[in-house]
Amino acid sequence: MTDCQGDGDGANTPMELYDKLNVQGEKVRALKTAKAEKAEIDAAVQLLLKLKVDYKKMTGQDYKAGCPPSETCIIPDNGPAADGENNEDTVDPWNVSTTNAKGVDYDKLIVRFGSSKIEKELVDRIEKVSGQKAHRFLRRGIFFSHRDMHQVLDAYEKNKSFYLYTGRGPSSEAMHVGHLIPFIFTKWLQDVFDIPLVIQLTDDEKYLWKDLTIEECHRFAVENAKDIIACGFDVNKTFIFSDLDYMGASPEFYRNVVKIQKHVTFNQVKGIFGFTDSDCIGKISFPAIQAAPSFSNSFRHIFGGRKDIQCLIPCAIDQDPYFRMTRDVAPRIGYPKPALLHSTFFPALQGAQTKMSASDANSSIFLTDTPKQIKNKVNKHAFSGGKDTVEEHRKFGGNPDVDVSFMYLTFFLEDDEQLEKIRQDYTSGALLTGELKKLLIETLQPMIAQHQERRKQVTDETVKQFMTPRSLNFNF
Repeated sequence: MTDCQGDGDGANTPMELYDKLNVQGEKVRALKTAKAEKAEIDAAVQLLLKLKVDYKKMTGQDYKAGCPPSETCIIPDNGPAADGENNEDTVDPWNVSTTNAKGVDYDKLIVRFGSSKIEKELVDRIEKVSGQKAHRFLRRGIFFSHRDMHQVLDAYEKNKSFYLYTGRGPSSEAMHVGHLIPFIFTKWLQDVFDIPLVIQLTDDEKYLWKDLTIEECHRFAVENAKDIIACGFDVNKTFIFSDLDYMGASPEFYRNVVKIQKHVTFNQVKGIFGFTDSDCIGKISFPAIQAAPSFSNSFRHIFGGRKDIQCLIPCAIDQDPYFRMTRDVAPRIGYPKPALLHSTFFPALQGAQTKMSASDANSSIFLTDTPKQIKNKVNKHAFSGGKDTVEEHRKFGGNPDVDVSFMYLTFFLEDDEQLEKIRQDYTSGALLTGELKKLLIETLQPMIAQHQERRKQVTDETVKQFMTPRSLNFNF
């Protein structure tokens, strides 16, 4: 589902056109079921056929309900693929992969998802409105795409505030450094705009998708909450909740879930998320649960039943399908559309062809890793953009665009000038791969050690404070 309204022309991406086909197919079926006038049915069928032709032209594929357009509809052009063949980017809430050693082509992803690129103009405006230097994630294009951020800033300048919503799917007890990215940025947004935040722990989702018990999923949620709290969020402005706990305790939240469910058809949810007839019904209904925190009246204890407060969602772009659906439904149930800020993916140690995964210990730097484990993982597994020999590297230089150690430094090294010098030295061959890895190790070890110290201070009572429904301190 997309932000475009109405039938016919206007679809700019394969996914938009696919969504329009789903909607038109539903309309044709509804007209036939209702035994509408033949002329009305014929007109609807003709439009459906036209959309199918347009879809074939755009994607080179025949339209099939329940089978979203493959990622090869748009061929990325960000350099040669690692294996010398055409790039194929797969991006959805459960899978991220590409054949390109540089990673996913995010410019093409913006076109396919129909979002807007975060240009320097927007970064400058965020600095002006917040009165603070832009976060390094904005300066370096790690948060690279948005929906309606200008609208959020317009309202903020008129003293109309907003709230933040982000989340975590607790599939394991230990989080990895890639999981910190949305929380590091969300904390910065909370601090500079002085606004409330809700954090959803989707333990119900992990129970539905993973081979885990409900008890394990809930325990993982509580353990992950400790890592999230250790990022430094303000307890007076932050509410963290487990779906398994909060859904049954909040009538307003569940009412919004039901409203959303009523306005999304089974065919649409299959088209958006690729569900099949063999998926359990819990998966099919779950997207409405992830959508509900986008609406302020889902949290009566915070917003007092107000439904007009806009939500801003910082998240990785693979979560965007949930919120395209949410933004489509919002005006139909009388709520403002949530705005979004999308981040790139944090690459696995083995390379940017896939994102870091908690299920593969060797692909990830965990928040529980010791300094020795961090050193060994980086030295042994971090993909290098250097040459095979020292002599070749000194002569030809390395490629920072595919080097995982350099990629990680772009996330965690604050000093822009230092980062640029590292890039230049590595590209010229003055800096060797082993030296670059050493710089990363020296950056990660104290960062993770400090996080571990902060986490030790998070008691069960602290978790209870953050996860108890209550009023928060803010002014609207």
